[in-house]
Amino acid sequence: MASNLKSYLDGLTNWTKRASAGPSRPAAKKINLALQGGGAHGAFTWGVVDHLLADGRLEITGVSGASAGAVNAVMLADGLARGDHDEARKRLADFWRAASTGGGLPPVQRAVTDRMLSMMPFTATPMQSWFEAMAHYFSPYDLNPLNINPLGDLIARSVDFEAVRNGDLELFISATNVHTGRLRIFPREKITADVVMASAALPLVFRAVEIDGIPFWDGGYMGNPAIFPFLQATEAEDVLVVQINPVTRPTTPRTTSEILNRLNEITFNSALISELRSMDFINQLIDDGHLPRGTGKDQYRKLNIHRIDLGRLGNRLAGSTKMQTDFDFLELLHKAGQRAARRFLEQHFDDIGERSTLDLAAESGVEWA
Repeated sequence: MASNLKSYLDGLTNWTKRASAGPSRPAAKKINLALQGGGAHGAFTWGVVDHLLADGRLEITGVSGASAGAVNAVMLADGLARGDHDEARKRLADFWRAASTGGGLPPVQRAVTDRMLSMMPFTATPMQSWFEAMAHYFSPYDLNPLNINPLGDLIARSVDFEAVRNGDLELFISATNVHTGRLRIFPREKITADVVMASAALPLVFRAVEIDGIPFWDGGYMGNPAIFPFLQATEAEDVLVVQINPVTRPTTPRTTSEILNRLNEITFNSALISELRSMDFINQLIDDGHLPRGTGKDQYRKLNIHRIDLGRLGNRLAGSTKMQTDFDFLELLHKAGQRAARRFLEQHFDDIGERSTLDLAAESGVEWA
């Protein structure tokens, strides 16, 4: 009798604990993020990542970034290394607030930061017009002999790079080797403030960033962002690309600024399109049985590719807005990113871990005459 009563009481206690804890939540799905660069439009990526963290159904196992994407990547990595999802959301928000107009930078540093957040030089304010005019006659080595780098200083103040390097998140930052023209991938263990600035070093704005005696320019030229590191680096077989440079535009550019903007978009999408073509080829070889699938030696990972982009908003934004850093505009992009991430999860959460939701053949195909 006593043993039966004890069993009953133990069972009641366990039931009470389970009931108070609420319904069990399924394990989070693992995913990698590939974050594209695009100047101030990177605030859209901030919104996407912010919502993914708030939603909580995804475990981010790896991040790849270039230029503004690299900045978002290290803010995310820093927050996760030093806290949790809430801390990562705070790190991202604090950075974009500080980088915005009114974020506390003096006028000259503000103009310099605006130029660094842009992908191409555009004229918007008197101070920026002055930089624009000077850039026609002087290189960054002439115009900025002291190598003033306010964005670099802001990143150095905002990120605990030792915590990032010792964290668990796989992190890859892209930069372009000036001497060889090749893509350099910096893994988590080697990422510093200089590496992030190398990834964002636009040749017409600042000097090349030297790391171990090698000069580097913006990573967007050769890997915007790089996807192939995820073939070996993490357990996740899904990659979510956050793309902020429009692939297609329905109109023909006619003005100088429109032409420069479209050239810029094509240039900074070319590396990504090439990589999508490679991913499609590898996936087809795996499906046809020509390559062994797995994570071991001489095996290949089949990656499911997904994408969140600016959509119709991207076609309404001009190239000049890539350097529009008033916080109202950045917050608009942030909210647009949140909405886009919410729609993606509503439509494709069940597809994660199962299949690609981006048609790689269509996205990376060649147009034959």
